[in-house]
Amino acid sequence: MTSNSSKLLDKKSWQEFACGWGAAFINITVTYPINKVMFRQMLHGLKTKTAVAQLRSEGAWYLYRGMLPPLVQKTLSVSLMFGMYEQYKRIIHTNIPSMPGPLTNATAAMLAGTTEAVLAPCERIQTLLQHESYHLKLKNTAHAFSYVWASHGAKEFYRGLVPILLRNGPSNILFFWGREEVAKRWPTTSNPSLSLVRDFVGGALIGGAISTLFYPINVVKAHMQAQLGGPFHPLTQVWREVSRERGGWRKMFLGVHVNYTRALISWGVINASYELLKNLFVDT
Repeated sequence: MTSNSSKLLDKKSWQEFACGWGAAFINITVTYPINKVMFRQMLHGLKTKTAVAQLRSEGAWYLYRGMLPPLVQKTLSVSLMFGMYEQYKRIIHTNIPSMPGPLTNATAAMLAGTTEAVLAPCERIQTLLQHESYHLKLKNTAHAFSYVWASHGAKEFYRGLVPILLRNGPSNILFFWGREEVAKRWPTTSNPSLSLVRDFVGGALIGGAISTLFYPINVVKAHMQAQLGGPFHPLTQVWREVSRERGGWRKMFLGVHVNYTRALISWGVINASYELLKNLFVDT
C-alpha cells in the first residue's frame, strides 16, 4: 500500500468515528426527554401518562438531570460502533481475506458492540441519576462518579455489564445487516432531501425493530443498575424477579411503545445524520 493510499485510509477511518460522534450528539439533544419517560416505565411499570405526570411534577431541572452521562456515553458509543465496525472489517479483510463477506460483517459488528461495552460506567451513572431515589444523594454527574468510586469501588461501575454485552453485539449485527439490505433494495436518488428521508426512514425502522426485540434485556439492565451496593445478582435471577413482580413475562414489555417511538426517532436521526455528515466530509 502506498503512503498516499495509507493517508486516505487513515483520513477515512477518522471520518467514520467523527460522523458517528456527531450523529449521536444530534440524537441525544433531541430524544433525551423521551428516554427519561421510558426509563421510569422500565423501572416502575408505569403507564405513559403517569410517567409524564411524574416528571412534570419534578420540574424541568430534573427532566434533563442525568443528560451528561448519556451524552458522553452515546456519542462515544456510536462513534465506536461505526468507526470500529469499519476498522474490524478492514483488519479481517487484511488478515483473513478468504472469510465470506456476511461472516466478516457479522464478526466485525459483534466485536464493535463488545468494544462499546467499555462505556458501561456511563450507562451505570445515568441510571442512578435518572432514579428519583438518588435525587438528593447524588448532586450531578461528577459527584455521582466520585460517590460510587469512594463508597463501592470500581466494580460497582460495571453492575449490569452482562445484559449490556448481550445487547450490544447481536443488536449491532442486526443493525449493520439491515443497513446493507436497505442500501441494496431501496431505490437510490440524487435528490439530497429524498436521500435524507430515505436514510431516516431506513434507520428508524431498523432501530425500532431491534430496540423492541431487546427491550426486556434493557428492562433487566435498568433494574440491576438501579441497585447501589450489595450483592451482584445474575441476569437470570433478576429476570425472574422482575417477571414475577409484574405478573408475567409479557409485562416486561410495559412501556415498549414509548421505547419504540424513541427508537424510531433516535435511530432515524442517527442514521440520517451519519450519512449527511459522511457526505459533507466527502465534499470537503
